[in-house]
Amino acid sequence: MQRRKFITATAASLPAIVYGQSSEAPESRTDKGFVVKAHESRFNETTLLFGGSSPNDIKVSAKDTGGNLSIFEYTGKVKGGPPLHVHEKQDEIFFIVEGTFTFKVGDTIHHLSQGDTIFLPRKVPHTFSQSSGQGKMYFMFQPSGKMEDFFRKLSAFKGEPSPEEGAALFLAHEMKVVGPPLEL
Repeated sequence: MQRRKFITATAASLPAIVYGQSSEAPESRTDKGFVVKAHESRFNETTLLFGGSSPNDIKVSAKDTGGNLSIFEYTGKVKGGPPLHVHEKQDEIFFIVEGTFTFKVGDTIHHLSQGDTIFLPRKVPHTFSQSSGQGKMYFMFQPSGKMEDFFRKLSAFKGEPSPEEGAALFLAHEMKVVGPPLEL
């Protein structure tokens, strides 16, 4: 009987092992397709980063995917980027639509421009910096984690948070700051 319980429990946990998620049913998930138009956000909510200059719109929400995926459209109006940080539980993918960006992944520097895609694995320190005056990219988190809430809270700051405020915000959203932003 113990062997049967072990085998059943192991089989039931396979989705969590494969996808890095809980095997519990997702809190919510849409059962309908949808379209989000250019320059619009999934729920008509815009988060503005870098002191309110740069829209960061949710295109596909954790609410749509049961927490498995979130996709954002970022329109950068200023140069710069986040501090060097680590996501313990999420992979990220960026697709550059316009402009030029420099990414640091581990110890490697990558220069990306229109049409380029980069994969950032979880648990690897990374950052990026927009090096052109204007830029646009789509980026996604898998699984979603607390990223939508992170951008909402970051958007609420008038200007940039202090390094201490930023580190606390990252930590509260399952990330850790491990170094400064990239200098261009």
